[in-house]
This record gives sequence, C-alpha cells and structure tokens, in this order.
Amino acid sequence: MITIIGNGKMALAIAKGLNGEVEVVGRNENKLRNFCKESGVKKYYLLKDFSIDNKTVILATKPYALESLNLKGKAKEVISIMAGKKIDEIQKHIDADIYSRVMPNVGAEYLASTTAVFGSEKAYEIFNKIGKAIKVNSEKELDIATAIAGSGPAFLALVAEAISDGGVLCGLNRELSYELTAGLFHSFAAINKKPSEIKDSVMSPAGTTASGYESLEEGNVRNSFIKAIKSAYEKSQKI
Repeated sequence: MITIIGNGKMALAIAKGLNGEVEVVGRNENKLRNFCKESGVKKYYLLKDFSIDNKTVILATKPYALESLNLKGKAKEVISIMAGKKIDEIQKHIDADIYSRVMPNVGAEYLASTTAVFGSEKAYEIFNKIGKAIKVNSEKELDIATAIAGSGPAFLALVAEAISDGGVLCGLNRELSYELTAGLFHSFAAINKKPSEIKDSVMSPAGTTASGYESLEEGNVRNSFIKAIKSAYEKSQKI
C-alpha cells in the first residue's frame, strides 16, 4: 500500500494510474471523500490523525505546505513530487529512512506519464507503473526535468491549440482540426527518431513544410520555447 499525502490534481492522476493501490491523506474530509469517489481509492485519513510510521509516502502537496504538514512517525520512504523542494529541506520537516524526488506529469492518469526520478529503485518502480520513468543523476537534473516533463504538457497544449486554430483559419471545422492535431501528436510520439531527423524527413526543398517552417522561425518560436524551459527551471529554484 502506498500513502499519498495531498488530494490535488496530480495526486488524483497518480491514484488513478496506480489503480486504487493507495490510501490518501488530507486536511478536508469532504475533499477526501470526493477524491476517493473519483479515483477508486478505498481508504482516506485526516492529516491530524495520521502517522506515516513505516509507510511508503508520496508527498503530493503544494511546495509551500511542507512546513505545516507536521507528519507523525518515521516513514520507510518519502517520495516527493513537490517542485523545487530539495531533499535536505524535506528532511528538516519529515522523518524517513529513504528520500526520493520525482516529477511526473498529468499523463499519469492514463498510464502515460513521463516521470523523472532521482532516488531509490522503489520510486522508479512505482512511477514506471504509470508510464515511463527516467532516472536522473542529481537534483539539479530533476529540476531541469521538471521544466520539461512537468510543465511540458502545458507548453505542448499551446502548440496543439495553435495548430488546430490554424486549421480552422484555413477552413476546417473545429472538431476535425482537433482530431487531426491529436493524431499528429500520436504519430510524432510513435516515430523513434531525433526531432531534427523527423523534421528533415518531412521538409522537401521549396515545399509546404519549408514555407511553414520559415514562418515559425520568423516568429522566433524556437527561441521562445527554449526560454520557456529556462524560465520554468529558474522558477523551480525560487520556490
């Protein structure tokens, strides 16, 4: 049994992905009941009554809530998904034998999370059940991975929305444009090549793709996305 501390959106996605093999702990009983109804989790506990003694705990609260948790007992392992919170800071507030940090994304609910893992083999095994877990070598790499794997779905959503809007501008109905865009992302994920190789395989001389690519470069799209990753990483250092 895995204990999830917190009942927000990411906690819910993880609980759904782990198919109810968890118990959840939070401050508000009504929210916990709704969480269990939506996720299929059978057991919930109020934070003030709960001990983490000998538990494997996924810490899924907001980073600012760490200091106010006041968790009782000593956990077997604490696996934190809190962006920006270093292990040495977590150790000051929560007692455990082992500490790990991971960064999943909202794809967890669909067993499709790409999760960066810094820490134990147990943490890797848990998050490999809800998608693809990738080991990183340091907390710095974990924070950079947070900007890609954690924030990335929102950045890709912006790309998908823009592509779909472009289809509508040219005359497609909204539903068809969305369907084509969703299929595009599925196709891209299935091609096991470097992005540059995919681009070069599609772009023929003086063709439609080259023309569209020119427009993207004029709009400084590539640099904007590089800056978005850098900005998200830098923000994680300040939390």
